[in-house]
Amino acid sequence: MSTKLVLLGTGTPNACPDASGPSSAVVVDGQAYIVDFGPGVVRQAARAYHDKKIDALRPDRLTVAFCTHLHTDHTVGYPDLIFTPWVLERPEPLKVFGPKGIKDMTDHIHAAYAVDIDFRINGFEKANGEGYKVEVSEIRPGIIYRDKRVTVEAIEVSHGTLESYAYKFITKDGIIVISGDTAPLEIIAEKAKGCDILLHEAEYTGGIASREPKWQKYHREVHTLSCDLAEVAKKAQPGLLVTYHRIYHMNIQDNSIDLGAELDRRSSEILREIREAGYGGAVVNGKDIDVYDLSEVRKHN
Repeated sequence: MSTKLVLLGTGTPNACPDASGPSSAVVVDGQAYIVDFGPGVVRQAARAYHDKKIDALRPDRLTVAFCTHLHTDHTVGYPDLIFTPWVLERPEPLKVFGPKGIKDMTDHIHAAYAVDIDFRINGFEKANGEGYKVEVSEIRPGIIYRDKRVTVEAIEVSHGTLESYAYKFITKDGIIVISGDTAPLEIIAEKAKGCDILLHEAEYTGGIASREPKWQKYHREVHTLSCDLAEVAKKAQPGLLVTYHRIYHMNIQDNSIDLGAELDRRSSEILREIREAGYGGAVVNGKDIDVYDLSEVRKHN
């Protein structure tokens, strides 16, 4: 079984109906490694399990996860990831790796759901006493996880004042790098050099002029414009560049527009901007429940 990248959610804080909260899964030999847990993470995993027949994403089999940073759009699904698989009889604790603060977040989630935990263990339902627990590791840059299937390296990135990480997954089949939210960085180009898949956030350059100057400054400093992503990709030369967490600079809540058509247009513009900035490699806009098989990526390179 080849290594796969599964996009569980490709969205942003915007409540876009076609893009669930940011979350991805690297699947290796029947084990899923979740990166970020935006809104709907477990239901998206269940969708991939049923629709794509990826057994590792059956909810009760979700046991290892990594967090890029503690912004709400990347963590609102954390209680879901802790408790829903447990209710569905996950028999062991969830292992979670992330930046400083992830342990406090975990402790507060457990405190918030203390009544439910007590009822499920000591009440009529008699759930197991392990599956709701979380083994938390607060990380620093470097190799932070290794098992017989995968080695995971945490790469510190720049996303405002938040401690934030990209992750590099090394398997027997190849390498996947997931950027998380970040400004365009030389270290991403360096760590992703020659990787099979670079999953990277992207921002519609053509839309930024519509924002107030303070927001233009913010987005240029903490996110990656499509033209800047092209520069990162030119240096990294991944087998496949996949964009996600795309920031379009449009009012998603305006129901007077044809949302699907406008999103398609701006998505196409992002790809055009990347190509016009000089990146000639393979690039696609990732969508929810897309699956990228490393063996197929390598066939085309």
